[in-house]
Amino acid sequence: MSGLYSAIDNSSLLRFLFYPRRQHNKPPEGAFDLQVPVSGGLSIVCRAYRGFEDSPWIIYFHGNGEVVSDYDGIAPLYTNRGLNLLVADYRGYGASDGNPTFADMIEDAGTIFDYAYDQVPGDGQKSDWYVMGRSLGSISALELAANYSERLKGVIIESGFISVVDLIRHLGLPSPGDLSVLEKEYRRLTGAIKLPALIIHGEQDRLVPLRQGQELFEALGTEQKEMLPIPRADHNDIMFIDSEKYMEAITNFV
Repeated sequence: MSGLYSAIDNSSLLRFLFYPRRQHNKPPEGAFDLQVPVSGGLSIVCRAYRGFEDSPWIIYFHGNGEVVSDYDGIAPLYTNRGLNLLVADYRGYGASDGNPTFADMIEDAGTIFDYAYDQVPGDGQKSDWYVMGRSLGSISALELAANYSERLKGVIIESGFISVVDLIRHLGLPSPGDLSVLEKEYRRLTGAIKLPALIIHGEQDRLVPLRQGQELFEALGTEQKEMLPIPRADHNDIMFIDSEKYMEAITNFV
């Protein structure tokens, strides 16, 4: 599917759709960084927050303009509930090499998961894995949910969308060409997902409107799915408006 992004990746739209930051700090106590080799001789830096050794892992693809260091203060919401969290950056974000494109983001998602699946639990231990994507990260999460279902237990999408094409339209950005094939492939991919799914979306989200989360929910091929709207929540305050409800839904799902 990564090749379908060429029209976007070769256009000026990238500077409106990616907001990389180079900020990166030392992991807090109990956390550790992974350097994941990806194509082109580059590496992506991910940060692992361990709660309990025998607990499930959530591989988390964060939103735009965010970096793994931003989750140092958020991770305890997960680890205090016994959930292990692995937050992945993208090329050009944090301490990761390169520059971001959609094609690389899609390809890197699988590479990161393969690496983490083998390396993170440690000592030959195998854990249950879930994938979560927030906003921009929903692209990576849906890709894994569709293509790595045999190794995943479920998918969580927060403030996400079914198609970056819809996001381009909503933001009023000029189309770089005919994106109909990409849009159709998004919907085919989403319909192929049979994993249990949890969709969380702010009712007042102005960047990615609630209707996009609802469309994603309806398009998912799984029958085991739940939609959780968060009242009063916008795009970037959703996990704080009602953090208890937000985390309770994730904990119960996992």
